Amino acid sequence: MNINGNTVTIDKSAEELFAFFSDLKNFEQLMPENIQKFEVDGESFIFGLPGMPEIRLVLKEKTPFTNITLGAASSKLPFTLAADLNEIAENKTEVSLKFDGEFNAMMAMMIKKPLTKFVDTLTENIGKL
Repeated sequence: MNINGNTVTIDKSAEELFAFFSDLKNFEQLMPENIQKFEVDGESFIFGLPGMPEIRLVLKEKTPFTNITLGAASSKLPFTLAADLNEIAENKTEVSLKFDGEFNAMMAMMIKKPLTKFVDTLTENIGKL
């Protein structure tokens, strides 16, 4: 299952945004307002939203100034959430989020709508940076 968020343009350099996303504590600013739990633990963080199980994301991959990829800590629900950065001018960068997960058809049907809403909320909040 693939979910591509909208692309947003931020008035910051790719280097600034890369540094922002590299500090996992900053993801709390991007979470939906109704977040119930957010804890950073080294190279991972755990968050909880109403009606969903808590999810731990681990920093999987970093390509300086172009990509940061987070992945599920649990192999039961394998997925990644990637932020792609594309500097289009000095202090102007496009950011797009991409969610990729491997779920059975029943699970995908149940979680596609809330996950799409989650990715949209993250993208919207990135746009406010």
